[in-house]
Amino acid sequence: MFFAQLLVNGLVQGLVIGLAALSITLVFGIARFPNAATGDVMTLGGYSALAAYKATGSMALGGVAAFGAAAVASLLAYLAIFRQLADRSVVALLVASIGLAFLIRAGLGVAFGHGQQVFMAPLSRPYVWGGVRVTPLDLQLAVVAAIALGAVFGLLYFTSIGRQMRAVADNRDLARISGVRPGRVMVALWLLAGGVAGVGGMMLGVKTIVSPESGWEMLLPAFTAAIVGGIGSPGGAVLAGLLLGVVQEASTPIVGFTYKIALAFVIMLAVLLVRPRGLFGRVEGAR
Repeated sequence: MFFAQLLVNGLVQGLVIGLAALSITLVFGIARFPNAATGDVMTLGGYSALAAYKATGSMALGGVAAFGAAAVASLLAYLAIFRQLADRSVVALLVASIGLAFLIRAGLGVAFGHGQQVFMAPLSRPYVWGGVRVTPLDLQLAVVAAIALGAVFGLLYFTSIGRQMRAVADNRDLARISGVRPGRVMVALWLLAGGVAGVGGMMLGVKTIVSPESGWEMLLPAFTAAIVGGIGSPGGAVLAGLLLGVVQEASTPIVGFTYKIALAFVIMLAVLLVRPRGLFGRVEGAR
């Protein structure tokens, strides 16, 4: 039962990693660069959700606030920075995203301080199934994540803008010739990627703490999941995030809480050496 409990905990943690990895793989698949600011956009989502939760007492409204604030911030970053550097190298875009990450982190530190804050969720009796304890809060977070993932995949695969996004990811020049407007696609991409990261940041804050550095510390597991899942594969990123969350939690009794994050680096290194394209997708674009 102990390992079954770790499995449940790992799935919730995996949803956080999966949402962040999904944001990374969307940007890489379409904009073609690794966005190092993803973790700090998560942090912004965590602070926004905390403010909304304190004001309303509703976790659902906290999720809406996290999605909205992170989506707007992500779009502004695209319009002010990444669109201006669209013709530059991948390295230039990566460095710009690192600079943006530091800027967001510093701004959050000035606005909210560097102390740790927590969601003061009321205590509630956990549900027990076969000796496995699941808290109502974990169920709420799982529902929020499921809604966010359902909305993203529904948009990607069942809407016109989603088909255009996948077309641009496959071949931008061919998509432009076919009448797709890349500018519109990029706006949708950054709104979507930012919103998803914001929801992940809210879940991270609820499960742990909210601080200016909390999202940055999630960046390595998120990149690992994106690579393991196959850069450009949204479904692969989420599945790899769930897998990584379970592996990290299951390893806690062996390596301890402090060192379990090192497993993310080990797994990423192993995948890069054995199967650089990842387990579920191809590098060329979102499928």
